[in-house]
Amino acid sequence: MPASFDDIQIGQVASLGAMAVDPAALEAFAAAFAPGWTTDRGAPDSMIFAIWTRLDALAAGNFQQTKRLGVDALRWMRNPPAGELLRGRMTVMAKDPVGDDKGIVIAQHDLLDEAGRLVFSCLTRSVFQR
Repeated sequence: MPASFDDIQIGQVASLGAMAVDPAALEAFAAAFAPGWTTDRGAPDSMIFAIWTRLDALAAGNFQQTKRLGVDALRWMRNPPAGELLRGRMTVMAKDPVGDDKGIVIAQHDLLDEAGRLVFSCLTRSVFQR
């Protein structure tokens, strides 16, 4: 979405990039933030959220987004194993102009595994410059 609000189209899909579930990071994350989680179960939900947050933040640096208003409807479908490559994408679901200089974009964000299966999804509402 390296575009202003007016240039964004409903149904438009933007890549958020990709990131692998690093085995060492998985071990460290589970030890620090997921007590009792064994890494043979894959990445815990909280780590999957952290991976999405990182991909989203890196991609949003190129967007005309000025503020994130909300993240909701979070869904975790599976826990990918260490080494799995996750791809992020954002699909514009709706948009609403708010005044002369900004608008709100509602988008669905998905993390997919190497086989294209859904790992995580959520909805966001963000303010974009016009």
